[in-house]
Amino acid sequence: MIPIPSPLLACAEQLEQKTRERFPALAPLAKQCYLNTIETTVKQCDNGDYFVITGDIPALWLRDSAAQLRPYMPLCKESQELCEIMKGVIRRHVFYVNLDPYSNAFNEIAHEKSHRDDTDFSSPYIWERKYEVDSLCASVYLASDYYEVTKDGSAFTEDFRAMLLNILRVFSLEQRHAENSSYYFIRKDCPETDTIPNNGKGNPVGYTGMTWSGFRPSDDRCVYNYLIPANMMAYCAMNKAALLLREGYSDEESALRCEKLAGEIKEGIERFGVVEQPGIGKMYAYETDGLGNHLLMDDANSPSLLAMPYLGYCDKDDLIYQNTRKFILSPANPFYFEGKAAKGLGSPHTGKDKIWHISLVMQILTSTDPAEKEECLQTLANTHAGKNFMHESFHKDDPADFTRSWFAWANALFAQMLSTL
Repeated sequence: MIPIPSPLLACAEQLEQKTRERFPALAPLAKQCYLNTIETTVKQCDNGDYFVITGDIPALWLRDSAAQLRPYMPLCKESQELCEIMKGVIRRHVFYVNLDPYSNAFNEIAHEKSHRDDTDFSSPYIWERKYEVDSLCASVYLASDYYEVTKDGSAFTEDFRAMLLNILRVFSLEQRHAENSSYYFIRKDCPETDTIPNNGKGNPVGYTGMTWSGFRPSDDRCVYNYLIPANMMAYCAMNKAALLLREGYSDEESALRCEKLAGEIKEGIERFGVVEQPGIGKMYAYETDGLGNHLLMDDANSPSLLAMPYLGYCDKDDLIYQNTRKFILSPANPFYFEGKAAKGLGSPHTGKDKIWHISLVMQILTSTDPAEKEECLQTLANTHAGKNFMHESFHKDDPADFTRSWFAWANALFAQMLSTL
């Protein structure tokens, strides 16, 4: 792909050494998981931008690509070469979001090999047009993380500002999806989770202040289209966008609009997304429609309810988060599985009895219990099937039964967790 910046190599070797001292069973995974993104998924485009594939699929997901680069962000202070890569990916996000803020995955070059779905906009740059709130949030997080580390204002172009305003516009418009939105999505000859009901417009929803999402971060369609974890991420992203608009453009008016939207989303989450669960207390639902219906579950993909502190929405010791976490990591959650090899959170996307490495890593990143962290670390060491890489999912009784041997997001999050520890 591209030459690896020397600070990344040095950090990978240090991470491997410290992991060998701290948790030797995971040492063989440390360096190669850390370098997996830069070694196998990043390439420079003809125009100087950088393109990041998700791994075994040759497309750039806004969410995945931002997450894949996150472990490298602190080293931007040491490497101008790495800064140029980050800015090149940010430029690519800007191009894609301004092309179509409703798409979740994109091609490097225009071609006709992508999904052929019935929707209200198409482009040969679009790999897939599943509207996911968290995808747009990821572009804001990526730019915000870069600016927070470097204070480099060279990314603040007019196109970048247009991207922030596009995201603000779409999130605001989708607060009233049925009345205001032209977006619809229909895929034929597919599982029902790959298409949206009601002629592609989704099930009925009431106004809540939250913003509507067609699909989850798993790329499965929502049942009730106010996806609480994605709205939590949107709340944080709009506050980050406000800061970028102020510091990059002195655009106080747009910054205030972002903060106003963030407030409306948070009020909607707390008013419509919290339920009282017997034996648990107040906890967050995964989805709601604002009409009294709630889906009580969690999905391994981030943003998830489990990931709330990681996303920046709340502290780890927040009472409602702790109640929600108790529910998530119990048999009450229909996608929590316990077996001979492991116990942990899975996803409807991979079906019954499949646990995700991403969720085990997120469990460590959000835990306040050293014993829980140790148990999850041991599970990670025991479930990579001798591949020394993370996978998408594995069977609770047999880690050799796994999906996606090349899933860079999982490797990156694992490396970030080791660095954090």
